[in-house]
Amino acid sequence: MDRNDALRLVKEQLTDHRYNHTLGVMETAIILANQYGAKEKKAELAAIFHDYAKFRPKEEMKNIILEQGMPSELLQFNSELWHAPVGAFLVQKEAGLDDEEILDAIRYHTSGRVNMTLLDKVIYLADYIEPGRHFPGVEEVRDLAKVNLNQALIKAMQNTIQFLMKKGQPVFPATFYTYNNLVMYQED
Repeated sequence: MDRNDALRLVKEQLTDHRYNHTLGVMETAIILANQYGAKEKKAELAAIFHDYAKFRPKEEMKNIILEQGMPSELLQFNSELWHAPVGAFLVQKEAGLDDEEILDAIRYHTSGRVNMTLLDKVIYLADYIEPGRHFPGVEEVRDLAKVNLNQALIKAMQNTIQFLMKKGQPVFPATFYTYNNLVMYQED
């Protein structure tokens, strides 16, 4: 699938604001892919489709999670997590994209996973640091991303976990496991 076809499909699913975010994620993912040796085309497509299900009704997402045998523990946590695994399913079903590496990068862009692939890392980080993002700590992660992908990921996850804890919100276990895995087995 080429960029224009993918963007057209995604634009139909998103608000203008979220579409602009997606464009920022796409450009950032291409930069990170080239810098760290991921496949540019895969990074581009995963970035374009990463928020495909963002605005689907919660009830629809809940039903897909249950019907497709996704981890039901997702339903115990913030519904903001749901659009990633649901999006991977819908991108395959509605857009016909069958590349498992791309689908996994979409699936895990909110939570991370143990032993993230290079593409997973690129999409997670591109979503976090794209130019339209403005929140405490993002500049430090942007700076780290220029020199060390894993250190940038660790800092992004630290920020996310601390943010959720300060708000008294639960942290999805996969995010803790991902953080621990990155810290324990980080490559320099």
